[in-house]
Amino acid sequence: MKKYIQLFFWCLIAVNFIFPVQSSYAQETTLSYANFFPLTHFNSILIDKWCREIEKQTDNKIKINHFPGETLLKGKDIFNGIEKGIADIGMSCFAYTRGRFPAMEALDLPIGYKDGITATIAANAFLKQFEPTELDKVKVLYLHAHGPGLLHTKKPVSRLEDIKGMKIRATGFSSNIASALGAIPVGMGQGDAYEALQKGIVEGTFAPIETLMGWKQAELVKYTINCFSVGYTTAMFVVINKQKWDSLPEEVQKIFEITSRNWIAKHAKDWDIADNEAREYCISIGNNMIDFSDDEQKRWSDAVSPVIDDYITRTAKKGLPAEQYIEFLKNAINTVDESDLY
Repeated sequence: MKKYIQLFFWCLIAVNFIFPVQSSYAQETTLSYANFFPLTHFNSILIDKWCREIEKQTDNKIKINHFPGETLLKGKDIFNGIEKGIADIGMSCFAYTRGRFPAMEALDLPIGYKDGITATIAANAFLKQFEPTELDKVKVLYLHAHGPGLLHTKKPVSRLEDIKGMKIRATGFSSNIASALGAIPVGMGQGDAYEALQKGIVEGTFAPIETLMGWKQAELVKYTINCFSVGYTTAMFVVINKQKWDSLPEEVQKIFEITSRNWIAKHAKDWDIADNEAREYCISIGNNMIDFSDDEQKRWSDAVSPVIDDYITRTAKKGLPAEQYIEFLKNAINTVDESDLY
């Protein structure tokens, strides 16, 4: 009997040597991806393509179920939801959780972003340069950011005085911008903006022009104010639960990282394509574009300068190098090169 037991033992060793136990990579894993953009929005389409690319590169050992349109988590709850494991992966805006990300808030200041490519390159460069500890509880896959946030209203705004007292939908720092300009900010995400405009809860919105088409808001606002001197952005994150990330084999992690780097350029370019298409669409349906003189542009930028000063003061009190943040971002905006996307 002892001889048979020993023979069985050595057979097991031989089988494991010839047919080794498969790694966790060989086991199929299903992940969830929470996203607040509508199903038909270009960002949701890009997310879906990202998911399919990950599946393809892992020979379908990784499956990703994509939940757009806040069907799994509300935009404001996505970061916390990823951290707690309610969803595995998520995309949303830092601005939807005010006060949670003091370093990353610098990205959303009205410092005159030119376009989505500039904003996206600056955001990822900022992340690499400063590595904020406020993001340590998740694994950041990549960031992207929209083109200049502008004012869109139901009635014309031709000078600074015209916005005084208007109720304007805004989020994060765009709420501070609205206040600095004399408006009354009403905080809410894009998912609630259409209904708020429709019901007259707000009279306008601060947002990139693409929202007028992507979120159908051009049906309700008839004026876009080209206040580029206060052009801000809204930085968006794509993050994965830290424990889930650590559980993935190294070869799978590399696939996630390489694919995510490739998607930075896709989002950046599509933000600008969407802005251009939306502007043409708005004009085609009779909406009005209001341009300012250089003097009026300066009046608006002067009006919002206290927002930047206040950010520096508040953030410095938390022991963070706020002035360095602003200096870095302004330099990035002025020196950005599209080749930096690759």
